[in-house]
Amino acid sequence: MTTHANPVRGRLNAGFFWLVDSYVHRLLGARKAALFAGLPSTVVELGPGTGANMRYYRRGTRLIAAEPNRYMHATLRRAAARHGVELDLRAVGAEATELPAGSVDAVVCTLVLCTVPDPAAALAEVRRILRPGGRLLLVEHVAAAPGTALSRLQRVLRPGWRWAFEGCDLGRHTAQSLVQAGFVTTDVLRYRLRSLFWPVNEQIAGTAIA
Repeated sequence: MTTHANPVRGRLNAGFFWLVDSYVHRLLGARKAALFAGLPSTVVELGPGTGANMRYYRRGTRLIAAEPNRYMHATLRRAAARHGVELDLRAVGAEATELPAGSVDAVVCTLVLCTVPDPAAALAEVRRILRPGGRLLLVEHVAAAPGTALSRLQRVLRPGWRWAFEGCDLGRHTAQSLVQAGFVTTDVLRYRLRSLFWPVNEQIAGTAIA
C-alpha cells in the first residue's frame, strides 16, 4: 500500500473489497468482534480500506484512519456515517502516520501488514505512537508452513498477487515481525481459515502490547 495508489488497481481494489465485505464479515466477524471488545473511545486504524471494521466499533468512536488509497475514501466515509463513527481520515501510510509519539491507546490493523512495503518500519511506527501498555490488535494472513501445499501455492502466486493487490505479499512472517519489533508481550493465535481465498487462509489474530 502506497500513498499514491495506482489509478487502475486502486479503483479495482476499492471495488473488490466493497464487494466481498459481507463475505469477509461472515468469515471473520465473530473473531473480530471478540478481539475489538473493550476498545477505547479513540482508535487508530491502519489501512481501513472501505470500512470493513466499522461495524465492530461502538457508535461514537473516534477513528483516526490512515488510508493511503484515496479511491477507498468515499466508501469509507459512507461506512463511518452508517455506523455512527467519527472519522478522522488521513491519506498517509502505516510507516508514517504523522501522529505524536505515545499519543494513542489502541491501533487496529487487519489484513494490512501484508501490503506495506516495509513491515518493520510500520511496526516501529505503531510502537512509536502507542503509549506504554498500548495495544496493537491485528488479524493478518501469513506465510504457510514450509513444504506444505499451501506454501507452494503461495510461492507460485506471490508475484502476480502482489501486483494485483498493490503490494500484498503472501510470504510475510508477521508473528515473528511482532517479536522483532520489540513489543513487550504478544498473544497471537495461528489458525487456518476456510474460505474461497485459499492463498490467504493461513492467518494470525491477537494482541501485541507496546
